[in-house]
Amino acid sequence: MRVLSCVALFLAAALLGAALVLGAGLPAASPLTENPDVKTIPASGPQAPVYSKSGYDITPLPPERVEELAERLTPEEAKIILAKGTEPAFCGTLLDNKKEGTYICRLCGLPLFSSDSKFDSGTGWPSFFKPVDPAHVRAQRDTSHGMIRVETLCARCGAHLGHVFDDAPQTPTGLRFCMNSASLEFVERGTPLPERSQPIKTETAYFAGGCFWGVEDRFQQVPGVIDAVSGYMGGHTANPTYKQVCSGDTGHAETVKVVYDPARVTYRELLEWFFKFHDPTQVNRQGPDVGEQYRSAIFAATPEQAEQARAFIAEQQRSNPRFAGRTIATQVVAADSSTPFYEAEEYHQDYHLKHGGSCALPTW
Repeated sequence: MRVLSCVALFLAAALLGAALVLGAGLPAASPLTENPDVKTIPASGPQAPVYSKSGYDITPLPPERVEELAERLTPEEAKIILAKGTEPAFCGTLLDNKKEGTYICRLCGLPLFSSDSKFDSGTGWPSFFKPVDPAHVRAQRDTSHGMIRVETLCARCGAHLGHVFDDAPQTPTGLRFCMNSASLEFVERGTPLPERSQPIKTETAYFAGGCFWGVEDRFQQVPGVIDAVSGYMGGHTANPTYKQVCSGDTGHAETVKVVYDPARVTYRELLEWFFKFHDPTQVNRQGPDVGEQYRSAIFAATPEQAEQARAFIAEQQRSNPRFAGRTIATQVVAADSSTPFYEAEEYHQDYHLKHGGSCALPTW
């Protein structure tokens, strides 16, 4: 009964806390509001599946699932995880753990921290300077006990983890994620993560359709796409730079690597989106961007992808009125003929996101 009452309090607090975003209660210049290793809770919950870039489904769990998971907690664990309690300093079982491995959420199993980011803060609680993935740990404003702090929670189940402070200048991030041992479970390196802590099974596709900024941005908006990365493919120079590719001497095309959940979006659907994102009839250009690096190409990751791509192009050429009287120029490069994908420079990644813009998904 005590655990169930904690669940009720936990769910009520989660609903109330959803509107208390970190940025609403701290100065705009606060290091915590701008640090990429701290994610704030959005004002309204997501309506579609949410993925982290490390390949985990972090869609918030429904209340009934949280209640089910909470049944395995001890009363002391429930007091901390569900009722936002704090274990006594220097008493946590993981405080002095020196083993290498991963710290997962005790409630839902989502990987949260690595031993690589653990450090001795001298505060009496396990401390880390960053999560394994920034999207796995969310933050919200906490005004309990007459203080203003930043609470950390598991992004998937909402379990209370502890708090994060910007008082660790000795670490690479300057942050101290101060965690309760009771909120975590440790999996030693070399031991397989439990099923609930595994990433989803993903597949990868590669598309070249002009400037990769827009292609990347649009693919990131497609439901089921986990990540889109700008890069170079199809050339003969190893580790090319943007300047080298633009010279036209490397043979590369600006390409986007798409990591996706095949249970949510099929390769066929990605092909359909790709043809909506660009004009596949243009040769060695897209609009004002001219050059071999802007060619239309599909670099198949598997023989099956190559077969699907060729069949799709033939179908579009034959039956889509959009291409009547125009020849589709998209190249299909088989997996055994393809060259490696080279990730582009950091300033090209998430270019539109970094600069406050976005390319809307086509509606036709």
